[in-house]
Amino acid sequence: MLDPLCRCLDAESAKRVLELGVDPMVQARVEALAERANEGFLTAKERAEYEAYINADDLIATFTMKVKRYLGSNGSS
Repeated sequence: MLDPLCRCLDAESAKRVLELGVDPMVQARVEALAERANEGFLTAKERAEYEAYINADDLIATFTMKVKRYLGSNGSS
């Protein structure tokens, strides 16, 4: 599903994808939710929010892996 998106990137854009980072406020929120989840104190709304962050992280990690593969196969790494 992400392969077509990778093919839309030139080498410079692909490298910029690899430089993306998580906003510190978002990271702090994820850590707070993770702590509450580990303690068993998440509300239903917080659980949905936490799962959305996890799903987004999985998607970004997969996309990043594909971008790295794209850069490697095009001699742009």
